[in-house]
Amino acid sequence: MYIRKTDQIKFSDDFFLPFGGKLNKDNRWVKLAEMIPWSDFEDAYARNFKSSTRGEEAFSVRVALGTLILQTRLKLVDAEVPLQVMENPYLQYFLGFDGFEDTRPPFDASLITHFRKRFTPDILMEINNMIAMKEFEAVEDKGEDDDHHDAPGPSEPSDEGSQISFSNIPKKGKLILDATCAPGDIRFPTDLRLLNEAREKLEMMIDVLHTPDIALVAKPRTYRNRARKNYLSIEKQHKKRSKTVRKAIRKQLGYVKRDLEYVETYLKDAARAELLTKRQHSELETIRKLYEQQNTMYETKTHSVPNRIVSISQPHIRPIFRGKAGSDVEFGCKVMTSVVDGYTFIEKLDFESFNEGTLLQEAVL
Repeated sequence: MYIRKTDQIKFSDDFFLPFGGKLNKDNRWVKLAEMIPWSDFEDAYARNFKSSTRGEEAFSVRVALGTLILQTRLKLVDAEVPLQVMENPYLQYFLGFDGFEDTRPPFDASLITHFRKRFTPDILMEINNMIAMKEFEAVEDKGEDDDHHDAPGPSEPSDEGSQISFSNIPKKGKLILDATCAPGDIRFPTDLRLLNEAREKLEMMIDVLHTPDIALVAKPRTYRNRARKNYLSIEKQHKKRSKTVRKAIRKQLGYVKRDLEYVETYLKDAARAELLTKRQHSELETIRKLYEQQNTMYETKTHSVPNRIVSISQPHIRPIFRGKAGSDVEFGCKVMTSVVDGYTFIEKLDFESFNEGTLLQEAVL
């Protein structure tokens, strides 16, 4: 459950230090903590929780968002974050704690994964726009932006309701637009590797589905040792001939097809289908699509297919053609960003490739 915090704003003078003294107000973490309007983000953060009365109390939005900010700025792995927070009073103040505590970590490193899930790209963009609009409002209040009084301020209603968008922000000065690719953390995909991985996952599913009949009926022959040997004989070659690779792909397609038929036969029994985990069911659906794509490319002798799958564990990742030296293709999501007065905004983020030229007018207006 999540209980809304009414005391999100904490002051450095109130922070308890067991060894005496006070925090330095000129410290970068103290300044950053005072700059971020933590309480404004509670509505977006609270939407992640179904109940405010049941379950264990969740950490505040300041702890969750602050943890992601300091991890990014310090470039830390998940396991290192709670250790750094435990040792640094300024980081504990930044996360909204009342005083310095160094006897145990403030939270487990595994919680950082949940923090990331709670802040979706839409919420992060909303937070980014909130901070930018507050800064623009402060500039206008000081009379430093007299040319943009007609621009909508943060208190004026938006046509899109409560959702804050980049179009609400006054634009001035120089606008920089660029598109790039954020590479995903996957192994470089090849058709042969993908088929081999699919075959191995199907063999594991067959082992699980056959468990009730292990003492009654012989397990279907999957020829896994032969298939593994065929795969390694090609994968270990430094220079692979196209005909040799094509022949190996044909063999792996045959193994995957056979294993898929075995799995489909097992799944006709609804009770037996429950033996597979949710993740295995998801991977099975991905493998079905992968086999169709690979079989189509093999028959048509092409290396391209719409919505091509390049990772079984992350089927949403697509190849993005960049044309860079030494790397024509990257695998991840394509991002179009704009920079206004030092603030970066995401105009569009998509795992499917798109033409950024079509968004130019929308970003400028």
